[in-house]
Amino acid sequence: MSTPQPPHAAPVRGEGGPDARQLRTVLIAVSLALMSVIASVSGLNVAQTHLAVEFGASQNTVLWIINIYTLALAALLLPLGAIGDRLGRKPMLLAGLGVFGVATVVSALAPTAEVMIAARVAGGIGAAMIMPITLAVITSTFPAEQRGKAIGVWTGVAGGGGILGMFLSALLVDVASWRWLFALPVALILAALALTAKAVPHSRETSAHRFDTVGALLSTLAVTGLIFVLQEGPERGWTAPVTLISLAVGLLAVLGFVAWELHRRDSALLDVRLFRERGLSGGSITLLVVFGVQAGIGVVLFPFFQAVLGWSGLLSTAAMMPMAVMMMVTSGLAPRLAAGIGSRITMAAGIALGGLGLGLMALLVSVEGGYLSVLPGLLAMGVGMGLSMTPSTTAITASLPRAEQGVASALNDVTREFGTALGVALLGALLANGYRGAIDNRLQGIPEGTADTAREGVANAVEAAGTAGPHAPDLLHAAQQSFVDGWQQSLWAGTAVMGALLVHIVFRGPKNTAPAVTDEAEAAETLAAR
Repeated sequence: MSTPQPPHAAPVRGEGGPDARQLRTVLIAVSLALMSVIASVSGLNVAQTHLAVEFGASQNTVLWIINIYTLALAALLLPLGAIGDRLGRKPMLLAGLGVFGVATVVSALAPTAEVMIAARVAGGIGAAMIMPITLAVITSTFPAEQRGKAIGVWTGVAGGGGILGMFLSALLVDVASWRWLFALPVALILAALALTAKAVPHSRETSAHRFDTVGALLSTLAVTGLIFVLQEGPERGWTAPVTLISLAVGLLAVLGFVAWELHRRDSALLDVRLFRERGLSGGSITLLVVFGVQAGIGVVLFPFFQAVLGWSGLLSTAAMMPMAVMMMVTSGLAPRLAAGIGSRITMAAGIALGGLGLGLMALLVSVEGGYLSVLPGLLAMGVGMGLSMTPSTTAITASLPRAEQGVASALNDVTREFGTALGVALLGALLANGYRGAIDNRLQGIPEGTADTAREGVANAVEAAGTAGPHAPDLLHAAQQSFVDGWQQSLWAGTAVMGALLVHIVFRGPKNTAPAVTDEAEAAETLAAR
């Protein structure tokens, strides 16, 4: 196996390291910045009907308002993470917060859907400037003995922040207006700006090589094509021309990126040879699956809470909070556990608990059991994801030199975004197919038009029941039971995926997730140890 080239950049820092108080302030600053980005990913999901009414927009336009932010964010993570390493992490973070803040204010005041879409694109660009830098600041600032704990806090915010942000957004939509949900990220941005300017130290990397522009363009094209497929495939159809063209473009760009980066070797945007190392490959695969399962769970749970149990959007979001809380708590505990028993065992334990949680929800869920039938599975999943995310993130950042921590952080974030899109698409498709397959046998005696509406989804069936007259109870019962059947099909599939991941990590998981290397000698020593 060829040995990756040692890092060719050296950090430029001020004299002396930050003290404990400054480190705490730095961690708070980057956590607030990260929370603002994560909250904006999921916040608008609770306001879809409000957006449609306000702008007179179609469902497709509303989905673009929501998805274009994630698409811009994911596509630009790698290039902007690398640029942040070169130009300076603090200036990039401040600039990103500024762009993101202005875009968020424009979104809140947008008079038309077109203005809203443009503002969301700008917000995604600002978020791509922020997100990889937050983790890079941690890995380049915190000393080795404190880095794992700080990464644990970061992963807790990254994992649980979306659910917390969605809950607060739903609360603002319920008590005020959908436009007020932007108040949360604006407040977080202002606080992060003040703390970043005050406490985050200057750090940047110098390089004798030119920036890998071709690699940046290819990575952007690859991520855009593949994320577009996962977002639009369920809506447009997996065999639609635009879906197939986007898939082809994305895959060709991936192949081109790999070939180009292998050609560049010591001046590549991302040294793809590092994926031969267990830490980078194992950490990336784990985050892909774990975040995919987490996002897919949301697709499964929210219709259950709202259409089956009849809960409001706010109450449905609150019902997800136990999983988020357990995830954030155990993310902070995972570094200590990994230090005691090893990263691979910690990751394997987390994956096993996450799989157990999925299995419990698939096995115990019932209309009659309601929320209590899924709560044990939610708690187990929260603990499992928290235990697996932190050592996975540490494994990724430890696989690249300190000079490339913006790229390492961006790779971590791209993996999360891919996992999220993949989980929503696959588990959502399994749920929909399972529901349609189960309800066909339960619609005898239901008028044809009403039955056709019910086949579209459980929410459609609940709406149709309002005008179904004496058939309403039978229709509701058929839809709810069919949804449970589809739920079980999707969650058993998720359990099988987690089981396969567990086997992979047990046999091919990272042997060592030491802190990111700082110079050429340490890089060579770390690579030799692996």
